[in-house]
Amino acid sequence: MSRRPKPVPQMTVAQFESAFPDEEACKVYLQARRWPEGVKCPRCHNDKVFPVKSMPFKWQCYKCTPNQGYRFSVIAGTIFENTNKPLRDWFRVVHLMLASKKGMSALQIQRMMGFGSYGTAHSMCHKIRAALVEPEAKLGGIVEVDETWIGGKDANRHWDKKHHGQTGGAATGKTPVIGAVTRKGNVIARALSRVTKDAAERFVREMVSDKVSLLATDENHVYSGLTEYNRKTVEHQRKQYVVGAVHTNTIEGFWSIFKRGIVGSFHKVSEKYLPLYVAEFQFRYNNRQNPDVFGSAIAGC
Repeated sequence: MSRRPKPVPQMTVAQFESAFPDEEACKVYLQARRWPEGVKCPRCHNDKVFPVKSMPFKWQCYKCTPNQGYRFSVIAGTIFENTNKPLRDWFRVVHLMLASKKGMSALQIQRMMGFGSYGTAHSMCHKIRAALVEPEAKLGGIVEVDETWIGGKDANRHWDKKHHGQTGGAATGKTPVIGAVTRKGNVIARALSRVTKDAAERFVREMVSDKVSLLATDENHVYSGLTEYNRKTVEHQRKQYVVGAVHTNTIEGFWSIFKRGIVGSFHKVSEKYLPLYVAEFQFRYNNRQNPDVFGSAIAGC
Protein backbone atom coordinates (compact mmCIF):
# COMPACT_ATOMS: atom_id res chain seq x y z
CA MET A 1 0.00 0.00 0.00
CA SER A 2 1.32 3.45 -0.95
CA ARG A 3 1.48 5.97 1.86
CA ARG A 4 -0.60 9.05 1.10
CA PRO A 5 1.73 12.00 0.48
CA LYS A 6 1.60 15.10 2.64
CA PRO A 7 -0.67 17.92 1.48
CA VAL A 8 1.00 20.27 -0.99
CA PRO A 9 -0.55 23.76 -0.69
CA GLN A 10 0.02 26.59 -3.16
CA MET A 11 3.76 26.29 -3.61
CA THR A 12 6.49 28.75 -4.35
CA VAL A 13 8.96 27.87 -7.10
CA ALA A 14 11.50 26.87 -4.45
CA GLN A 15 8.98 24.58 -2.74
CA PHE A 16 8.11 22.94 -6.05
CA GLU A 17 11.78 22.31 -6.83
CA SER A 18 12.26 20.78 -3.39
CA ALA A 19 9.15 18.54 -3.61
CA PHE A 20 9.76 17.39 -7.20
CA PRO A 21 13.50 17.46 -7.89
CA ASP A 22 13.38 14.77 -10.59
CA GLU A 23 11.16 12.49 -12.64
CA GLU A 24 11.21 9.70 -10.06
CA ALA A 25 9.86 11.98 -7.33
CA CYS A 26 6.96 12.91 -9.61
CA LYS A 27 6.17 9.24 -10.30
CA VAL A 28 6.29 8.38 -6.60
CA TYR A 29 3.88 11.24 -5.88
CA LEU A 30 1.53 10.31 -8.74
CA GLN A 31 1.42 6.66 -7.64
CA ALA A 32 0.56 7.62 -4.06
CA ARG A 33 -2.11 10.14 -5.09
CA ARG A 34 -3.64 7.88 -7.72
CA TRP A 35 -3.68 4.66 -5.72
CA PRO A 36 -3.67 5.57 -2.00
CA GLU A 37 -4.91 2.06 -1.11
CA GLY A 38 -2.49 0.23 -3.38
CA VAL A 39 -1.87 -0.07 -7.12
CA LYS A 40 -4.86 -1.23 -9.20
CA CYS A 41 -5.14 -2.18 -12.85
CA PRO A 42 -6.49 0.81 -14.82
CA ARG A 43 -8.48 -1.57 -17.05
CA CYS A 44 -10.23 -3.93 -14.63
CA HIS A 45 -9.39 -2.29 -11.27
CA ASN A 46 -7.87 -5.53 -10.02
CA ASP A 47 -5.65 -4.94 -6.98
CA LYS A 48 -3.67 -8.16 -7.40
CA VAL A 49 -1.01 -6.82 -9.73
CA PHE A 50 2.67 -7.69 -9.87
CA PRO A 51 5.51 -5.17 -10.18
CA VAL A 52 7.88 -5.63 -13.11
CA LYS A 53 11.21 -5.93 -11.30
CA SER A 54 13.33 -4.74 -14.20
CA MET A 55 11.06 -1.73 -14.95
CA PRO A 56 10.24 0.66 -12.07
CA PHE A 57 6.69 2.03 -11.89
CA LYS A 58 5.33 -0.73 -14.13
CA TRP A 59 3.05 -3.60 -13.15
CA GLN A 60 1.48 -6.69 -14.69
CA CYS A 61 -2.20 -7.70 -14.41
CA TYR A 62 -3.29 -11.22 -15.35
CA LYS A 63 -7.00 -10.83 -14.60
CA CYS A 64 -8.02 -8.82 -17.67
CA THR A 65 -5.48 -10.51 -19.97
CA PRO A 66 -4.97 -14.05 -18.54
CA ASN A 67 -2.74 -15.44 -21.30
CA GLN A 68 0.03 -12.88 -21.50
CA GLY A 69 -0.91 -10.28 -18.90
CA TYR A 70 -1.54 -6.58 -19.26
CA ARG A 71 1.47 -4.41 -18.50
CA PHE A 72 0.80 -0.85 -17.43
CA SER A 73 2.78 2.06 -16.02
CA VAL A 74 2.01 4.71 -13.43
CA ILE A 75 0.79 7.11 -16.17
CA ALA A 76 -1.45 4.57 -17.96
CA GLY A 77 -5.00 5.85 -18.24
CA THR A 78 -4.07 9.42 -17.26
CA ILE A 79 -3.71 12.60 -19.26
CA PHE A 80 0.07 12.06 -19.04
CA GLU A 81 -0.11 8.89 -21.15
CA ASN A 82 1.22 8.88 -24.73
CA THR A 83 3.10 12.13 -24.28
CA ASN A 84 6.69 12.99 -25.07
CA LYS A 85 6.86 15.52 -22.23
CA PRO A 86 8.38 14.52 -18.88
CA LEU A 87 5.97 14.12 -15.97
CA ARG A 88 7.83 16.92 -14.22
CA ASP A 89 6.89 19.33 -17.02
CA TRP A 90 3.24 18.36 -16.59
CA PHE A 91 3.49 18.96 -12.85
CA ARG A 92 5.04 22.38 -13.48
CA VAL A 93 2.20 23.38 -15.80
CA VAL A 94 -0.42 22.23 -13.26
CA HIS A 95 1.38 24.24 -10.58
CA LEU A 96 1.50 27.37 -12.73
CA MET A 97 -2.20 27.11 -13.65
CA LEU A 98 -3.30 26.65 -10.03
CA ALA A 99 -0.99 29.26 -8.53
CA SER A 100 -2.50 32.02 -10.67
CA LYS A 101 -5.86 33.25 -9.34
CA LYS A 102 -6.98 34.44 -12.77
CA GLY A 103 -5.44 31.61 -14.79
CA MET A 104 -2.48 31.55 -17.12
CA SER A 105 -2.63 31.55 -20.91
CA ALA A 106 -1.06 28.84 -23.05
CA LEU A 107 1.19 31.49 -24.60
CA GLN A 108 2.54 32.42 -21.17
CA ILE A 109 2.97 28.73 -20.32
CA GLN A 110 4.93 28.29 -23.55
CA ARG A 111 7.22 31.20 -22.68
CA MET A 112 7.85 30.08 -19.11
CA MET A 113 8.33 26.39 -19.92
CA GLY A 114 10.38 26.99 -23.07
CA PHE A 115 8.20 24.77 -25.25
CA GLY A 116 9.02 24.83 -28.95
CA SER A 117 5.44 25.33 -30.07
CA TYR A 118 2.30 27.04 -28.86
CA GLY A 119 0.29 23.93 -29.78
CA THR A 120 2.10 21.88 -27.15
CA ALA A 121 1.22 24.32 -24.36
CA HIS A 122 -2.35 24.73 -25.67
CA SER A 123 -2.93 20.96 -25.73
CA MET A 124 -1.45 20.41 -22.26
CA CYS A 125 -3.51 23.21 -20.71
CA HIS A 126 -6.77 21.92 -22.18
CA LYS A 127 -6.06 18.35 -21.06
CA ILE A 128 -5.44 19.62 -17.54
CA ARG A 129 -8.63 21.71 -17.61
CA ALA A 130 -10.61 18.63 -18.69
CA ALA A 131 -9.11 16.71 -15.73
CA LEU A 132 -10.25 19.47 -13.37
CA VAL A 133 -13.94 18.85 -14.18
CA GLU A 134 -15.49 17.97 -10.83
CA PRO A 135 -18.33 15.54 -10.07
CA GLU A 136 -21.43 17.63 -9.53
CA ALA A 137 -23.47 17.30 -6.32
CA LYS A 138 -26.66 19.23 -5.64
CA LEU A 139 -26.22 22.48 -3.76
CA GLY A 140 -28.09 23.19 -0.52
CA GLY A 141 -28.55 25.93 2.06
CA ILE A 142 -28.85 29.44 0.64
CA VAL A 143 -28.16 29.27 -3.10
CA GLU A 144 -27.74 32.10 -5.58
CA VAL A 145 -28.34 31.62 -9.30
CA ASP A 146 -27.39 34.03 -12.05
CA GLU A 147 -26.18 34.13 -15.63
CA THR A 148 -23.52 36.15 -17.45
CA TRP A 149 -22.24 36.64 -20.99
CA ILE A 150 -18.69 36.01 -22.15
CA GLY A 151 -17.19 37.58 -25.28
CA GLY A 152 -16.36 40.88 -26.94
CA LYS A 153 -18.82 43.54 -27.96
CA ASP A 154 -20.40 43.12 -31.38
CA ALA A 155 -19.70 46.80 -32.10
CA ASN A 156 -15.97 46.10 -31.90
CA ARG A 157 -16.05 43.28 -34.45
CA HIS A 158 -15.05 43.53 -38.10
CA TRP A 159 -17.99 44.04 -40.45
CA ASP A 160 -17.93 40.47 -41.79
CA LYS A 161 -17.97 39.07 -38.23
CA LYS A 162 -20.82 41.15 -36.85
CA HIS A 163 -24.09 39.38 -36.01
CA HIS A 164 -26.28 41.19 -38.54
CA GLY A 165 -30.02 40.80 -38.31
CA GLN A 166 -29.95 38.90 -35.02
CA THR A 167 -31.82 39.97 -31.92
CA GLY A 168 -31.64 39.27 -28.20
CA GLY A 169 -28.58 37.59 -26.76
CA ALA A 170 -27.58 36.21 -30.17
CA ALA A 171 -27.11 39.77 -31.42
CA THR A 172 -24.26 40.34 -28.98
CA GLY A 173 -22.23 37.42 -30.28
CA LYS A 174 -21.46 36.50 -26.67
CA THR A 175 -21.80 33.08 -25.05
CA PRO A 176 -24.00 32.73 -21.96
CA VAL A 177 -22.83 30.97 -18.80
CA ILE A 178 -25.21 30.09 -15.97
CA GLY A 179 -24.07 29.42 -12.42
CA ALA A 180 -25.27 28.54 -8.93
CA VAL A 181 -23.35 29.01 -5.69
CA THR A 182 -23.93 28.14 -2.06
CA ARG A 183 -23.16 30.99 0.34
CA LYS A 184 -19.60 30.39 1.62
CA GLY A 185 -19.61 27.13 -0.37
CA ASN A 186 -19.12 25.69 -3.83
CA VAL A 187 -20.08 26.99 -7.23
CA ILE A 188 -21.37 25.09 -10.27
CA ALA A 189 -21.28 26.80 -13.66
CA ARG A 190 -22.17 25.67 -17.15
CA ALA A 191 -21.88 27.24 -20.60
CA LEU A 192 -25.15 27.38 -22.56
CA SER A 193 -25.96 27.88 -26.22
CA ARG A 194 -28.91 30.11 -25.27
CA VAL A 195 -30.45 31.31 -22.02
CA THR A 196 -33.95 29.96 -22.39
CA LYS A 197 -36.55 29.32 -19.70
CA ASP A 198 -36.25 25.58 -20.26
CA ALA A 199 -32.42 25.58 -20.08
CA ALA A 200 -32.33 27.74 -16.93
CA GLU A 201 -34.96 25.68 -15.09
CA ARG A 202 -33.29 22.40 -16.09
CA PHE A 203 -29.94 23.64 -14.79
CA VAL A 204 -31.39 24.71 -11.43
CA ARG A 205 -33.33 21.47 -10.95
CA GLU A 206 -30.24 19.40 -11.78
CA MET A 207 -27.79 21.36 -9.62
CA VAL A 208 -29.87 22.73 -6.72
CA SER A 209 -31.79 20.72 -4.14
CA ASP A 210 -35.45 21.69 -3.83
CA LYS A 211 -34.95 21.60 -0.04
CA VAL A 212 -32.81 24.76 -0.04
CA SER A 213 -33.77 27.37 2.54
CA LEU A 214 -33.55 30.14 -0.06
CA LEU A 215 -33.04 30.41 -3.81
CA ALA A 216 -31.93 33.96 -4.64
CA THR A 217 -32.13 35.21 -8.24
CA ASP A 218 -32.61 38.45 -10.07
CA GLU A 219 -35.85 39.41 -11.82
CA ASN A 220 -35.07 37.42 -15.00
CA HIS A 221 -38.27 35.65 -16.14
CA VAL A 222 -36.38 32.44 -17.03
CA TYR A 223 -36.53 31.43 -13.34
CA SER A 224 -40.26 32.12 -12.89
CA GLY A 225 -41.28 28.46 -13.27
CA LEU A 226 -39.23 27.26 -10.29
CA THR A 227 -42.29 27.25 -8.03
CA GLU A 228 -41.09 24.27 -5.96
CA TYR A 229 -38.27 26.43 -4.54
CA ASN A 230 -38.44 29.14 -1.89
CA ARG A 231 -37.36 31.70 -4.49
CA LYS A 232 -36.85 35.37 -3.69
CA THR A 233 -35.63 38.00 -6.12
CA VAL A 234 -33.85 41.32 -6.28
CA GLU A 235 -34.71 43.73 -9.07
CA HIS A 236 -31.48 45.07 -10.50
CA GLN A 237 -33.28 47.24 -13.05
CA ARG A 238 -34.76 49.20 -10.13
CA LYS A 239 -31.28 49.49 -8.51
CA GLN A 240 -32.32 46.92 -5.90
CA TYR A 241 -29.35 44.75 -4.97
CA VAL A 242 -29.85 43.51 -1.40
CA VAL A 243 -33.12 42.78 0.42
CA GLY A 244 -32.25 41.21 3.75
CA ALA A 245 -30.64 37.85 2.96
CA VAL A 246 -31.70 38.05 -0.69
CA HIS A 247 -28.91 39.03 -3.08
CA THR A 248 -26.76 37.56 -5.85
CA ASN A 249 -23.48 39.17 -4.76
CA THR A 250 -21.68 35.85 -4.22
CA ILE A 251 -22.25 34.48 -7.72
CA GLU A 252 -21.50 37.91 -9.19
CA GLY A 253 -18.20 37.84 -7.31
CA PHE A 254 -17.39 34.57 -9.06
CA TRP A 255 -18.33 36.09 -12.42
CA SER A 256 -15.98 38.99 -11.66
CA ILE A 257 -13.02 36.64 -11.08
CA PHE A 258 -13.92 34.65 -14.19
CA LYS A 259 -14.25 37.69 -16.45
CA ARG A 260 -11.06 39.27 -15.15
CA GLY A 261 -9.30 36.03 -16.02
CA ILE A 262 -10.78 35.95 -19.52
CA VAL A 263 -9.98 39.60 -20.24
CA GLY A 264 -6.68 39.87 -18.39
CA SER A 265 -5.06 36.46 -18.93
CA PHE A 266 -6.67 34.84 -21.97
CA HIS A 267 -7.96 37.96 -23.79
CA LYS A 268 -10.48 35.90 -25.74
CA VAL A 269 -11.95 32.41 -25.47
CA SER A 270 -13.73 30.49 -28.22
CA GLU A 271 -17.21 29.12 -27.62
CA LYS A 272 -15.84 25.63 -28.33
CA TYR A 273 -13.39 25.68 -25.40
CA LEU A 274 -15.36 27.89 -23.01
CA PRO A 275 -16.65 24.90 -20.92
CA LEU A 276 -13.03 23.94 -20.15
CA TYR A 277 -12.21 27.43 -18.90
CA VAL A 278 -15.40 27.36 -16.81
CA ALA A 279 -14.23 24.04 -15.29
CA GLU A 280 -10.81 25.51 -14.45
CA PHE A 281 -12.22 28.55 -12.63
CA GLN A 282 -14.86 26.44 -10.91
CA PHE A 283 -12.17 24.04 -9.61
CA ARG A 284 -9.98 26.87 -8.38
CA TYR A 285 -12.92 28.58 -6.62
CA ASN A 286 -14.19 25.39 -4.98
CA ASN A 287 -10.68 24.52 -3.75
CA ARG A 288 -9.82 28.00 -2.49
CA GLN A 289 -9.53 26.66 1.07
CA ASN A 290 -8.18 23.23 0.15
CA PRO A 291 -4.72 22.80 1.77
CA ASP A 292 -3.86 20.17 -0.86
CA VAL A 293 -5.25 21.72 -4.04
CA PHE A 294 -2.25 20.53 -6.09
CA GLY A 295 -2.76 16.95 -4.91
CA SER A 296 -6.47 17.10 -5.69
CA ALA A 297 -5.68 18.26 -9.22
CA ILE A 298 -3.09 15.53 -9.79
CA ALA A 299 -5.45 12.86 -8.45
CA GLY A 300 -8.02 13.91 -11.07
CA CYS A 301 -5.55 13.70 -13.93
